[in-house]
Parts: sequence; structure tokens; C-alpha cells
Amino acid sequence: MTQRPLDGELSGRTALVTGGASGIGAACARELAARGAEVTVADIDGEGAEKVAAEFGGHTWQVDLSDVTALEELTLATDILVNNAGVQTVSPITEFPPERFRTMLALMVEAPFLLTRAALPHMYAQGFGRIVNLSSVHGLRASAFKAAYVTAKHALEGLSKVTALEGGPYGVTSNCVNPGYVRTPLVDKQIADQAAAHGIPEQEVVERIMLTDNAIKRLVEPEEVASLVGWLASDAARMVTGASYTMDGGWSAR
Repeated sequence: MTQRPLDGELSGRTALVTGGASGIGAACARELAARGAEVTVADIDGEGAEKVAAEFGGHTWQVDLSDVTALEELTLATDILVNNAGVQTVSPITEFPPERFRTMLALMVEAPFLLTRAALPHMYAQGFGRIVNLSSVHGLRASAFKAAYVTAKHALEGLSKVTALEGGPYGVTSNCVNPGYVRTPLVDKQIADQAAAHGIPEQEVVERIMLTDNAIKRLVEPEEVASLVGWLASDAARMVTGASYTMDGGWSAR
């Protein structure tokens, strides 16, 4: 039986979730709000962010995180930072558009660095901070046709560990969550892209490509990922830092 977190365990804490308008980000925003945090939903989709935030009386920040120059002088007074925003492109390296590669690394590596940089002074000053980076099993393993995504997630793993080492003396933890394929709009779009890249029908993509190495043959649900994020943000996880938590149905056990 699953035990829900105590109401109010994050009461008085503020949280910022990027890519919070849908999918994993929306689930994380709901989870942190349910635990008592005051949550800001950040997304390029302002309307979507407003819709999610309205569910629990949260705040919104419409922002294009790929515009990294605009983040360089940012300051953030947030206690919990969830770096979740991301995109995917499926293409062979020989055909991968260089500009798309740069944009994906800006969004999924440089933006988390700049947001972390902006949040750490506040966290250091109060002696508390939680940074949770939504990585992926692709932060630990590679797949063909995903050069930018795999590169970005591997880089995010390194950033998270350095943040853990620097933040530890100040009560700041930094961890990665590494799900396999999650039932989100991002994954739904990949099915068609993967079918084209591998030359197989769409109905075979989930079983033959996405779940081929899984011991548990199903997609991860966004709420399952969010439950782990919520725990990492709590006091119960205060000695957990520099870690990478897989939630991949056994994929990385091979």
C-alpha cells in the first residue's frame, strides 16, 4: 500500500519546476504542492503553465529557457529547483542539424547550470536547498539516433554531481532522477520518429525499441517519477546527494 506524504511537510518552502506545463513537470509541480510547497510552474507554454498552477494556487513563469543569455544575470529565491525542461530529436548523427544540437544542449545543460547558479546563493544563505535534475536512463546509457539528448543528459549528470560537492557544506543537495520511457507527450511524439528512423511500424516501437531492455514491460507513469522527486525534496532525503536514481523497469540492470 502506497503511503501519501504528510500534508504540509514542505510547508514554508518554495519550489520552481521547469517544463511544468505538462508531463513529468506537471506531475512534479502537483506533487510538491501536495506536500505543502509554494510552487512556480515555469514553461515556454504560458497558457499550459497557468492551467497547471491554477490546480493548486501556484505561480507561473513563462520563459524560453533555450534563450540562455537572458538567464545569465538571473537571481532565484527558491528553496527547491527541479530542472525538468527538455526536448527530443531522433536523427542519425550524419543528418543531425547542428543548430538543433546546440539548442538542445542549451536547454538541457546550460539552462540548468544557469538556474542552479541563480538559486544557490539563496540556498547557501539559508542553509537549505534541494536541486533535482530530471535526467534519464540516457544519462547512464546510450541509444542510437539520439546524439544531442544522450550528450545533454550525460552532461547534466556531471553538473549535478559537482553541485552536490559544492553545495554539501551549505545544506544543499543535488540529485538526478533517471526514468526510462515515461508516458508523456514527448514520448508519444517519439513513437512516430522512432518508427521512421528504424524502419518499423509505429505499433512495434514501444515493444521492440522502447521496452526491449526492460524487465518490467510498461512505460513509467509521470506520477511515479514525481513521487521520487517529492521524496528527494523532503527532509527524509537530506543525506542523499550526488546520486542518480534509476526508474527504468530494470533497463540499466543489464
